[in-house]
Amino acid sequence: MIVSASYRSDIPAFYADWFRARLAAGFAQVASPYGGKPYRVDLRPEAVSGFVFWTRNAEPFGAALEAVAAAGIPFVIHYTVTGYPRALEPSVVPWQRAVEAMRALAARYGPAALVWRYDPVMETDLTPPAWHRENLARIAAALTAGPAPAVDPAVDPAVDEVVLSFAQIYKKTRANTERAAARHGLGWRDPEEEEKRALLAELAAIAAEHGLKASLCSQESLLGPGLQAARCVDAERLSRVAGRAIAARTKGNRPGCLCAESRDIGAYDSCPHGCVYCYAVRSPDLAKRNHRRHDPAAESLLGSARVEEPL
Repeated sequence: MIVSASYRSDIPAFYADWFRARLAAGFAQVASPYGGKPYRVDLRPEAVSGFVFWTRNAEPFGAALEAVAAAGIPFVIHYTVTGYPRALEPSVVPWQRAVEAMRALAARYGPAALVWRYDPVMETDLTPPAWHRENLARIAAALTAGPAPAVDPAVDPAVDEVVLSFAQIYKKTRANTERAAARHGLGWRDPEEEEKRALLAELAAIAAEHGLKASLCSQESLLGPGLQAARCVDAERLSRVAGRAIAARTKGNRPGCLCAESRDIGAYDSCPHGCVYCYAVRSPDLAKRNHRRHDPAAESLLGSARVEEPL
């Protein structure tokens, strides 16, 4: 089974000690996000065919990655780097620092183990379409035409794929975005599909200029020139990393999702990055409280420390 860690939270950035403890224990307990019974995910090397990690900052996760590699388990890291203004991403590390970390990881584990995520694309007064075109080109150049300081120049490029998507405006996303917009005097909009499709095609063309494949996450209606549907949990990529075949059936998490079947060990409302567009957090304050109450020795990410509702 492929294990996801985690599209519900940034485990590498905030919960590295917990992950290492669960890896050593050989299992993690997971609270069902849909109200069902908790379930156990087997993390023994013989049970895990591969890990998919999701993060904006893998720097705290170095020892955990070494432990996974020592156990002989292949992994892929989806590394989100958008370079957005602080009004949208108040506590994410600067994009230059993230790029340096990605290049170091590529030097250690190989470029196939990394996927760059430039998502979600969000249109605001600070991030209009022209800004996205320039910004994506700047980050793509840093990832593919390096090297970054103190990184082995033999690894070039650091990635071969960029995953794109437009922000999905859920109820909680709208509430968090509108609070941030009021705080910063910021205008934002959810463009029509034609506008989204056109910008995504332009971003895909820019990615191609830098030798990057562009894929689109779970938004079939926005597919256009230069884009293919993403497989974020990708058994084929894991197979490339492992040097052996890893089989998994396709079992998406939502309409249009082509991910391979996996078990996620994270928890919603636990990532304190505070990104306004995040689908996994009802409120930044709630996530910060849950993070403060987290016990690294617990069997599940939040365990009994979870705060169920904003106070």
